[in-house]
Amino acid sequence: MSASVPSPSSFVVQRNGEPVPAEALTPLAFAGHAHFTAMQVRGGRVRGLDLHLARLRFASQTLFGQALPDATVRAHLRAALAAGPADLSLTATVYSPAGEFTAVDAVPEVLIRTGPPSNGPAGPLTLAAIEHERFLPAVKHVGEGAKTQLLRQAVAQGFDDAAFLDRHGRLGEASIWNLGFWDGRAVVWPEAEILVGTTMGIVRRQLERLGVPQRSQVLRMADLPALAGAVVMNSWTPGVAVHRIGDVVLPPAPAFVELLHRAHEAEPLMSP
Repeated sequence: MSASVPSPSSFVVQRNGEPVPAEALTPLAFAGHAHFTAMQVRGGRVRGLDLHLARLRFASQTLFGQALPDATVRAHLRAALAAGPADLSLTATVYSPAGEFTAVDAVPEVLIRTGPPSNGPAGPLTLAAIEHERFLPAVKHVGEGAKTQLLRQAVAQGFDDAAFLDRHGRLGEASIWNLGFWDGRAVVWPEAEILVGTTMGIVRRQLERLGVPQRSQVLRMADLPALAGAVVMNSWTPGVAVHRIGDVVLPPAPAFVELLHRAHEAEPLMSP
């Protein structure tokens, strides 16, 4: 017998832990000054909860000059999880009720949306190499039309997605992904101005616990042929193999992908 699929009514959109009236969503639909974190929930629990909370605190301080207490955010997360199935995708967006184009201070609010769980694409993927630098790269903020446009550009060129090079030619990240590489014995993280993802943070600390060598290094396109594998990772998955970046073909490195998944699974699931 196949498993039942939760109906759309099982998932929620909540503001500050309560259902959102339609009229309250109207200004948010046109807003672009906010930040968010995305996570996969399994059995009502989350990996790297501390990293998600730290991300939201940092981004709120950066954008709004103040942050909600962790206890408040966790209460909103619990309310959303209580209203849905045990396995789901969750996005928590933090915004200022004062809106855009103003310097007025206001206590941030939290909008949470849940939906079906996801494990990401199977891969392997091909990535176009495109010059692009994100505004406030350390913040996972909304309103990044450039990333979608560059994704579309990459697909039009026959690729699956886009990897970004900065003005110095350094590889940093992909559209909605962190990049990770393998040199045959160590994990190599690109050294550039990037958003350090929560999954990346989980994998790095678990690799350290497992005693796997890892390092940060400036990587340019000319450095890729010497590497033994590459992946992308985000909240969906700790590793999808990358077959090619630009014109450079990379080995599949299944053992590298398996290592990243094993490291991710070693991270305990926690209840908000």
